[in-house]
Amino acid sequence: MSVLDRRGMHVRKGRGASTPHRGGRRRRSGKRVAAVLLVTAAHALLAGVGAARAAASQSAPLGVDVSYPQCGAPLPTGRAFAIVGVTGGTAITTNPCLGSQLAWAAGATGGTPHDRVQLYVNTANPGPAAASWPRAGSNRYGICDGSVSGACSYRYGWDRAHDDATGRGIAHPERYVWWLDVEIANTWDYAFGGHRRNAAVLEGMTDYFRSIGVRGVGIYSTRYQWDHVAGDGVMPDSSLNGLPNWRPAGADLAAAQATCRVAPLTRGGAVTITQYTTDYDYNYSCI
Repeated sequence: MSVLDRRGMHVRKGRGASTPHRGGRRRRSGKRVAAVLLVTAAHALLAGVGAARAAASQSAPLGVDVSYPQCGAPLPTGRAFAIVGVTGGTAITTNPCLGSQLAWAAGATGGTPHDRVQLYVNTANPGPAAASWPRAGSNRYGICDGSVSGACSYRYGWDRAHDDATGRGIAHPERYVWWLDVEIANTWDYAFGGHRRNAAVLEGMTDYFRSIGVRGVGIYSTRYQWDHVAGDGVMPDSSLNGLPNWRPAGADLAAAQATCRVAPLTRGGAVTITQYTTDYDYNYSCI
């Protein structure tokens, strides 16, 4: 997840009023003065309404997400909720600042329907060339024999979620909402049938997290990246259907608010959080 410039999220203060010109000697009539005062008052009223609307739009309680790129950096205060990256940019690494960032996240103030602390993990489908690729096991896709198959893809996802929940220092993983970060920057199967196998990876992760009773599972992705990775590979009976979406939206709050209205990534889903990026990633609640 990217890191950009934060300044765009703050309400800009209007410029101070200029000093009236005092050089003219000709006296204005009372009617002209009254008209000028009336116009000035109207402009001030309109400016006040605009400022009030801008302040209201900026006052929505926002979340912040952080991960390994923010290691050692000062983290923002006043967040309503926080989403912390458990992995370190790939599906098999750990965020080296996970502990300190979880401690920071615990200071979230609340004020939205979302859990104050949530987690996200990187996802991928590297295939048999990866040392972490499974060589055995069975699941609803059949028997995994180490090949490029739905069964091994599902098992790979299940194993990655197991590692995320039990091997990266998360105490009580069942107490969190877990988001699956689906981005084309990671390795995916783009061969014939790859959409289906990529979806199987994400199903394996979803099913593992649900098997340990987590508070929820959701999908983070853009429409373009999701279609490129999973596309038409999500079947009607997939466990990915109905998952909430966390959607990147651009560089300002207005874009994040508008993105709440886009179509979900899978059948029955809903966009519940959107993200805009300045110097940190800020998150807007759609519910």
